[in-house]
Order: sequence, then C-alpha cells, then structure tokens
Amino acid sequence: MGQALACARPNDEQDFFNAVQAGDLDFVASALRLQPWMICRTTVFDRLSSLHVAASNGQLEVLSMLLDRTLYPDLLNRHRQTPLMLAAMHGKIACVEKLLQSGANILMFDSLHGRTCLHYAAYYGHSDCLQAILSAALSTPVADSWGFARFVNVKDGRGATPLHLAARQRRPDCVHILLDKGALVSATTAGYGCPGSTALHLAAHRGCIDCVRELLAWGADRIQRDSAGRIPYVVALRRNHAACAALLNPSTAEPLVWPSPLKFISELNPEAKVLLETALMEANKEREKDILKGTSFSLPPPAHSDGSVDDDDISEANDTELCCICFDQVCTIEVQDCGHQMCAHCTLALCCHSKPNPTTLCTPVPVCPFCRSNIARLVVAKSKTKEEGGKDSNGSKLKKARKSRNFGEGSSNSFKSLSSAVGSFGRMGGRGSGRIADSGDIPDKS
Repeated sequence: MGQALACARPNDEQDFFNAVQAGDLDFVASALRLQPWMICRTTVFDRLSSLHVAASNGQLEVLSMLLDRTLYPDLLNRHRQTPLMLAAMHGKIACVEKLLQSGANILMFDSLHGRTCLHYAAYYGHSDCLQAILSAALSTPVADSWGFARFVNVKDGRGATPLHLAARQRRPDCVHILLDKGALVSATTAGYGCPGSTALHLAAHRGCIDCVRELLAWGADRIQRDSAGRIPYVVALRRNHAACAALLNPSTAEPLVWPSPLKFISELNPEAKVLLETALMEANKEREKDILKGTSFSLPPPAHSDGSVDDDDISEANDTELCCICFDQVCTIEVQDCGHQMCAHCTLALCCHSKPNPTTLCTPVPVCPFCRSNIARLVVAKSKTKEEGGKDSNGSKLKKARKSRNFGEGSSNSFKSLSSAVGSFGRMGGRGSGRIADSGDIPDKS
C-alpha cells in the first residue's frame, strides 16, 4: 500500500522512481552515481520526490541512502506533505523513526486539511507511529517553542485535534495513547464534523464502544453539547448505535474515571499504572453489563483488560499476600516509600474518594492508609514468600480475618473510611478475580 506513481517522464526517470518504490538499492545507487541530479526530480502530477516514494513504501535502505545524500528531509509534494507525513499515513514505522532521527520537522502542516504528521498517524490508526512522533516531540525544538501539551492538542484547518480524528475513525489504541499523553478530552472542533463536537460526540457518531469507553474513563462529559445542542447520547441514538447510546445515557450510573490524584503522583510506575487502568476498566465493564442487562447487545472486553484470574491460580502460599483492606484480592500495588501493599481496586478506591479541600478546592495528595504518609510513588508489589511474610500463624490470622470481614472496634478511622470506600467502589468478585460484581454500588463521580 505504498504511494502510487504517476510520472510522465523520460524512461530513465521512470525507471529510477520505480526502483525507489521497489526498494532496488543497487539500481538507485547506480542511477545517482551516473546522474546525481536525479535526487532532485519529482513526479509530474503529485510532485513526489524520491524521499516521498521511499518513505510511503517503507523502503528503509533506500530512504537511508537518500537521506545521506540530502541535508533536507522535509521536501514538499503537491499538497505540501512531507515524507514523514506519508510514512505516518502508511504506517511505515521504521521510516518514521529514520526520518525523525534525521531531523524531520514534526510541526509542518499540509495544504489539504492543515494537518501534521501526528494527525496522520492518529487518523490512520498507526499507534506505533503515533508513539514515535510523541516521543520525538519531547526532545525536539517543538517542545521548547510550542510546548509538548500544545503539540498533542494541535488543531488542523477545521479545528480537529488528533484525538478527534482518532475517535471519529474508531482508533481506540490511538485514543488511549493521546489521552495518556495529555490530550484534552473535552476539546471541541470548529468545522470538523458538527461544529462544537467533542471526541465523545465523534465516537458516538461512529458507534465505537471501545473509544467511548476510553473517553468516559478519562473524564469525558456525557452532557456536553455541540453547536446543534446535542449531547453524545442523542448523536448515538440518531445513528442507531443503541449499545453506545445506553452507555452514554445521562440517566445511567456514571462510569469510574481515572482518579485525578493519580494523575499528579510524581512517579507512577508504568507497570503499576497498567494494573490500575485494568482494574478501572474491569469495574466499568461490570457497570456496562448491568446497563445492558436484558438487552440483545453484548460488549467486547476492554482493550486494556487482561481478564480475570481463576481461583486455582492463587495458591495457599499466596494467602499471606492478600490485601489487608478488602481481604479478597492479592496485593499488586506497593507504596514505594513505606513499602505497604494493597490491591489495585483498593488503590483506586483510595484515590477516587480523595475529595477536594473545601477551603482551597485542591484535591489532597493520597495518603497510605497504613501509616498516613503521602503517596508519591506507586510500583508493582513484590511477591512475598512465607518466610518473608512471617510465621504460619500470621497467614492463618489473615485467613480468619478474610472470612470474618470484620475490622473490629480497634480499627483506625482511616481503615474504616477506606473499607467504606471499597464498598461503594463495588463488591469484588470471587477471590482473586480482579472484578467488581455489584456495579450498583459504584459512586457517581470520582
């Protein structure tokens, strides 16, 4: 699926471009030795340079040789598209990385829709290219001149951000990446789609459950209206996307949202973040099942869910690792400074129930329920053996406490409030299941 050629040129130039397209390195090198000016030639109609042709067809060796012979990787075709834009359009990740290494400008706009390479990667759903471009934006002059957050939310000629394009084109992986990198979930369009549309409006228009799920989990507003006065629920209804409409119905329970305190924890270990995101998506999946109960609609599993853990997968030796808050889940998250451990669900409940200070309107920093120290870094919990966890009597005490589910009169206020929060977060499924069974207890807002 490379760039088609249309060059009414003499045979030698036609052969040269055909060789570039096919990746014939020897022929291209020989042609350039005999006729060095050939590297400056373009096709007649689209004004494609050899760099454009090599990049769009994924011919990395030819592209590398051409880049070694030119100091300018940002040649423009008829529509002012750069080789980087075409490589991102066609998902040629190796060529994208090579062009970025060669200093290709990531903030050039085409003349078709005023889009950048980031728009192209999001529109066509090439998440690897999207990641590469975003990573490059952290260390290029763009980060210094524009700022990374502004680049992630750059708008095209019709006011569409990369997030808008990814949602409209049903690209949930790209939606997730962009939201994780700071895309504004409630940004509105200008002339793209219906003016004033958010990414949630566009996902509802296309009936993409996975995109709707991602946007809701990152705090998309279900009652935000476009310029026609429509909320996403109405958009989904009018397009006959009944399952999407059911989830977007403002009268149904609010989904759990990625807790704002976790967004500001200074160092959230990537692996720990995946565990927390999985727990949140599984909780919302149970809510979705409850909403669609009794209907003919079925939902695909969340894109970032690893599924549940069977009871047989948890041995008796792991009883010493059970979360001391819910006594149901195995500890998977550890507070780095103090070393205390919790399950992902209880960590989410702890952060979801951190309410803003009424005098300052600032969300308090989450604190460890065991020692009341501030949580500055969360990591994946280290597995403990029986010897590390203490004598067998300690394990038997944990089992007994798990069966009783009674925190006792001597429990601290922090444990009591957190256990209440876990209850409202939703009853856990079977032991070690990693799921929340009763979505009716899920709080409306985090």
